[in-house]
Amino acid sequence: MSNLKNKLMSKNGQVTVKLATEMLTHYVGDRIETIGSYTENLGAGRGTVQAAFKFLQTAGAIQLESRGYLGTTIKYMDYKKLWEISDLGVVMGVMPLPYSKRYEGLATGLYKAFEKADIPFSLAFMRGANKRIEALKLGKYNFTVISKLAVNTETHQHSRLRVIHQFSEGSYVGNHVIIFRQGNITEIKDGMRVAIDPSSLDQYWLTRYECEGKNVEFIKTSYAQILPKLKNNEIDAAIWNEDEIREKNLDYQTSPLKNLKNRGASVDDTIAVIAVNEENSMLDLILKRFIDFGEIETVQKKVIHGEIIPVY
Repeated sequence: MSNLKNKLMSKNGQVTVKLATEMLTHYVGDRIETIGSYTENLGAGRGTVQAAFKFLQTAGAIQLESRGYLGTTIKYMDYKKLWEISDLGVVMGVMPLPYSKRYEGLATGLYKAFEKADIPFSLAFMRGANKRIEALKLGKYNFTVISKLAVNTETHQHSRLRVIHQFSEGSYVGNHVIIFRQGNITEIKDGMRVAIDPSSLDQYWLTRYECEGKNVEFIKTSYAQILPKLKNNEIDAAIWNEDEIREKNLDYQTSPLKNLKNRGASVDDTIAVIAVNEENSMLDLILKRFIDFGEIETVQKKVIHGEIIPVY
């Protein structure tokens, strides 16, 4: 273990870590708070806070300039050194499996954005918004990519999610449609066996809305098993991502969603958002500070249009 790590493991060192993390949200030229404010916010003594600032300056992470009654401003910052001292480590994200160009583009954009910001980053892939949200709550990941529909559903159920960025329409999926086993069907009817995946908030709610008022049999089915079950005559219909149908040239009868509730929900379902735990406000500020979310979407569109090769 390095000498730096040893120093930061002490009680005083933990205050230094918190202070370094807070400094990452600032820019050169910013005026910092008073020592008294940091003492209160960090729950530490005045001497401890002053020692933490001295450590950061001695380590070359920041340089401060006192301007009398105008306060103290940041004259110089070494973000890489601050990141090391803050002990944030690798930022871990989780998103849907990259089975479409749209998801491949999003993954590529995320990697390029973190690489440009020089932030250690790793991305995991997991099917099912419920599973990704649960993994986020357990602290396995720092952020998750889900749809606006999914996060709105979770917020309604009192989940402690905070959206730190919302992308534009079509950033998550192009559209969802109804896919049928038989080629001469255009809508879900009474008596049908309809696949529903409780782990996928989008697919679950779009299915519930589309079948509202109809006497159907819901068959709990993993999203990955929908096509095999259609082929094996185990289900008659399901809500499916149109991107995959188009990109894989799947030969199935499809139809637009018809329920009025799905008109609004299906728009929210196409919008990707990045969500963190509500209490993780510091990560929220740091990501907004360093990550160019607009560039992520630019890269995604280039991957979709075949202008660049996906890398993730």
